[in-house]
This record gives sequence, C-alpha cells and structure tokens, in this order.
Amino acid sequence: MAQHTLSVLVENSPGVLARVASLFSRRGYNIDSLAVGPTESPEISRITIVLNLEGHALDQVSAQLFKLVNVIGIQEMEDKNSHQRELLMVKVNSSGDNRSKIEAVVGRYRASIVSQASSSLTIEAIGSSAEIAALLGELTSFGIKELVQSGLIALEIGDATLAERTLQETGLASSSTHSQTEDYQN
Repeated sequence: MAQHTLSVLVENSPGVLARVASLFSRRGYNIDSLAVGPTESPEISRITIVLNLEGHALDQVSAQLFKLVNVIGIQEMEDKNSHQRELLMVKVNSSGDNRSKIEAVVGRYRASIVSQASSSLTIEAIGSSAEIAALLGELTSFGIKELVQSGLIALEIGDATLAERTLQETGLASSSTHSQTEDYQN
C-alpha cells in the first residue's frame, strides 16, 4: 500500500472532525496521522490526514469526503510538491556522562533542548517524518521516558493556496465568499 497525505478544507463548526473520522472508520480504513488546525480564515479549518491506501480506495475516500456537507476542498499533498513536517517533544534519560552525547545527536537534527532536569532532558524537534523517526532511533539508546508527536502537516510549494484552487476548480467557498451551511451530514 502507498502512503497518501490529504489536505482537507472544512467549515470550522462542531462535529465536522467526528464526521470526517467516522467516514474512515465505517469503511475500515486506518488513519496513520491526523492534524487539525485553523487557517487564515476563522470560518475554515484544515485537516491533514495521512493514510495507507491504493489508488481506487483513495479515489473512493476522496469522493466520499467531498460528499460531506462541511467539506470545502480536498488536495493530495505529494512529497515533491509540498513541505511536510511533524513536531516531536521527547523526554530522555540523562546523566552527566551522556548529556554531551545527547546534545550532539540533538545538534545533528537541528532539534533543541527545551528543558533540563536532574535526570532528564526534554527535546523539541521539527522535521519530516523520516527525520523524526531517525532522531527517535538515535535517542532510544539513552532511554525515552516520555514522548508526544504531532500528526503530519503539509503546505503546497508555490504561490497558489488550497482555498484559491478550490474556488477556481469548483466555485466553492474561499475566505471571502464562504457562507456557512447547516451543520448536518449529507
């Protein structure tokens, strides 16, 4: 199966995320990563979904997503045409003799130490999924006490925005023409 990253513009209203997530669970598809956040318009949120699907299943999911009333636009974000990042915060066991080794690893990944305690360091890193996985692989040898990792977020390279492209291709809402529809599922 191939990994796909979908960027979905939705109305910023209660229940939208639940409807989007239930669409995948009803069909038995697993979401590998899910990130939701505001956009430049207070009426619109952006959901970034990472899935492992084959071509036809991806087409079906996209078509079903677009049928949801609150979905404004959908775009697949390909690695070569987008910036894709994750955030990692990890607490690692640390003693005096291994702190310099941990600092060296942190420096190689352009991460930063955000706090130090008597027996641990808290590290923050932003990078691609592969960079985050590699950093975690190296930090594992020191003993990971706790970690939290965000879902992947992606933004297309270039001047065009997903909202502009959606308006051009479908005539649907953008930040200036958006009008809220009733909060129900179709």
